[in-house]
Amino acid sequence: MSWIPPLVVAVPLLAAALVAGGDHVLPSRVQDAIGVAATAAVCAFGIVLMRESMSQDVIHWFGGWRPHSGAAIGIDFAVDPFGAGMVALVGAVAVLSLVYARMYLQELARLFDALLLLITAAICGFAMTGDLFNMFVWLELMGVAAYALTGFEVRQAGPLQGAVNFSIVNTIGGYLVVIGTALLYARTGALNFAQIGRTLAGEKPGGLLVVAMTLIVCGFFCKAAVVPFHLWLGDAYAVAPAPVCALFAAVMTEVGLFGVARVYWTVFDAPFGAHQQVVGQALLWMGIVTALVGGAMAFLQRHLKRMLAYAVVCHVGVMLAGIGLLSSKGLAGAADMLLAHGPATAGMFLLVGVLLAALGDADELDLHGRGRSRPWLAALWLAGAVALAGPPYVGVYLGHALIDEAASDGGRHWVQPLLWFAEAVSSGALLRAGARVFLGLGRRRDQLLSPEAPEKPPPRGGAIAALGSVAAIFVLAGAVVSVVPGLGARSIAAAGRFRDRAHYANLVLHGTAMPPIPHLPFAVEQTTLESLLYGSAALVVAVATAALGLYRPRLRLAARPVAVLKAVHSGVVGDYVMWLIVGTAVLGGVWAVTLR
Repeated sequence: MSWIPPLVVAVPLLAAALVAGGDHVLPSRVQDAIGVAATAAVCAFGIVLMRESMSQDVIHWFGGWRPHSGAAIGIDFAVDPFGAGMVALVGAVAVLSLVYARMYLQELARLFDALLLLITAAICGFAMTGDLFNMFVWLELMGVAAYALTGFEVRQAGPLQGAVNFSIVNTIGGYLVVIGTALLYARTGALNFAQIGRTLAGEKPGGLLVVAMTLIVCGFFCKAAVVPFHLWLGDAYAVAPAPVCALFAAVMTEVGLFGVARVYWTVFDAPFGAHQQVVGQALLWMGIVTALVGGAMAFLQRHLKRMLAYAVVCHVGVMLAGIGLLSSKGLAGAADMLLAHGPATAGMFLLVGVLLAALGDADELDLHGRGRSRPWLAALWLAGAVALAGPPYVGVYLGHALIDEAASDGGRHWVQPLLWFAEAVSSGALLRAGARVFLGLGRRRDQLLSPEAPEKPPPRGGAIAALGSVAAIFVLAGAVVSVVPGLGARSIAAAGRFRDRAHYANLVLHGTAMPPIPHLPFAVEQTTLESLLYGSAALVVAVATAALGLYRPRLRLAARPVAVLKAVHSGVVGDYVMWLIVGTAVLGGVWAVTLR
């Protein structure tokens, strides 16, 4: 039994308590050092766990309460390579976000560092837990910290509204998860993933299981901002401080997808395995629609943070489509996309923070040509936008290529052009913004783009070079993921283990060792010609989309669809709740009809 998993959450939780409790006692530099050291330790623990879990999943039973006769009587952390990778990623993003925040914000309340440490611990606990109710607890802890961080500038109306919209929608999502959990507990008498899956194995799927799966999946969709559960995300990301947005975009939103994948393959694959094509088809189409809507909404924004928020929605859709293919390659592609998309998008949010600190604005039209004096900033923005477009062996390309191969293996060749097009449109919006801000191209006014309330710049505009350096680390890290030797093969092997419900249950409930991942070469993954062509075409389409946004004629035919799309994203939380209910009812209705 390894003691590293509990330390992963104990260290940031204790650090958060120390920072908050010692605010009037400890010097500010000591508090900063505590936060940075704790998040760096989380990253280091994650790397160690990744290494250990490649040979065997790491199990820790709290209080030594191990299973007895195949029945789980305690709570466990079961860490696989994907969960360990999530831990390492959140630790790395959190430590750099804390460094950036210290330079970006003049005065940080003692709760800022504490809240960032709290959300770091919650994400780690969510990624490692092997207990369904425990996953809900971590989800709620994550949410409480995230709501407070979103409304950090509480004296302004925008952050307060964004935090309220965020909290209402995600709290309802949490209720869905806990109700679905209660239904599963009533049916199986268990909360441990392995034991629930073992109990349901071979059973005929019934209405209760359909309802439970619908509620839990839709609850996680709220956190992941999957259409139509996504409406809160633009409001929250547009008003949260840049370092908070970096953490949200890189890791927090995607934990919802991790939750869907974990719960499906450990629990619901048992009763619904014979109907997996129906389940996967629903997830696949929701991913495609999410990617297309996210790309279109990114193109319609002028506020750079809201534009990036919808780019996040677009990439969440692509990752969900990879999960919906229900194959090892598709799941590995989603994981590799997260490794590239997370740092690259975080870096882009931090670049917006640099623009806000240096030029006092984050509006694409108001910044027209004002970034000409900062070519290094323009180069970083271009690198981030290209990394998110995914041309061959840059940024998200490897993950996208694995999803392409998974779709082709299943005879779904139509999936690739839809996903690449959506991604190209969102990246085209970022290229358009960069061309307008840093080169002064295009018109100074554009009625198509949605206006946004001005954002108050940070109290000081100094340390611009240092802020840009932190952003550069993120952008460049995301850009080189596709050429990391051996990443593709190891991701596919880790995905195969993640999906192996029988071996997972034997390991957790009986301590039976899982088959180790074989020795794999350290070589850059070779992709298909089809993926190379699609990746190249995506960059071309992104550039064409940027040019269309800068110099397009008036598009009368698009006026009505654009108006409808904007009306749906109304900013009224009551509308958001209505769409949440509609989405849950539609998905549940589809599964109720097709899974019986």
